[in-house]
Amino acid sequence: MVTFIKILIASIFVGILAVFWNRSSFDPESLRGARVLVTGASSGIGEQMAYHYARFGAKIVITARRKKILEKVIEKCLSLGAQEAFYVSADMSNETDPENVVDFALEKLGGLDYMVLNHVGKSGFAMWNGDVDHIRWLMKPNFFSYVQMAWRALPSLEQSKGSMIVVSSMAGKMSNPFAAPYTATKCALNGFFGSLNHELAMKKSNVSISICTLGLIDTESALNAVRGIITTPAYPATEAALNIIITGATRQQELYYPWFTYVMNLTKDWFPSLTNHIIRNALNYNP
Repeated sequence: MVTFIKILIASIFVGILAVFWNRSSFDPESLRGARVLVTGASSGIGEQMAYHYARFGAKIVITARRKKILEKVIEKCLSLGAQEAFYVSADMSNETDPENVVDFALEKLGGLDYMVLNHVGKSGFAMWNGDVDHIRWLMKPNFFSYVQMAWRALPSLEQSKGSMIVVSSMAGKMSNPFAAPYTATKCALNGFFGSLNHELAMKKSNVSISICTLGLIDTESALNAVRGIITTPAYPATEAALNIIITGATRQQELYYPWFTYVMNLTKDWFPSLTNHIIRNALNYNP
């Protein structure tokens, strides 16, 4: 038991050290005038990213489904200092909307320096009930649209030596109960963009890919989904958003937020039984 505690403490220390060691210096001025596309920006993390980019003086295109809310976000972005700000309403489960959004951003901004893929389709937090059609649908907004947008934006990002930022989840690194469809899409996302990152590096591409692994964030949609089920604390969306932006701006390959998600990612391989125990006991469930 003493040996186990020592190893656990050492792993936590390694996790903290890795987080700070990989944190490159961030120059806010590097984002002034940057051309940025942010998806899923009508609320939550995407909305907060839009406001941060605006404060840094970027040129922004945002997208989500709700037109009236996007109009309000754009208004606030301009008041915060965005050099330019546009919105386009889109449904990422539609086969043509993802590419149309990229085309809109390229037309309005004249190119892209950053593309932040952050949108997500609605999925319940409950035991899987055998609904295969829901998983098939969820793959469209959560995975296939990301792939479409990546391919459409790559030529412009190559020209600008730009960055692609993929907002993922701990669910893409380790399986969780009550989230089988969501977990499947995030695993697909991590696998595809991890492979694409290798391929771009082998081709000596100018484009960087940052995959952001997030824990529970205090967005309204996330809290509503897990209320009364998950006992762990949620972390602020505005802080998560800023960390995502810094990760992309400094061209880091990975972000883990909050920091202990990195430790959990390590312990799942070192102590799988313990990790499974922690995951299951963090949930209120009575069969």
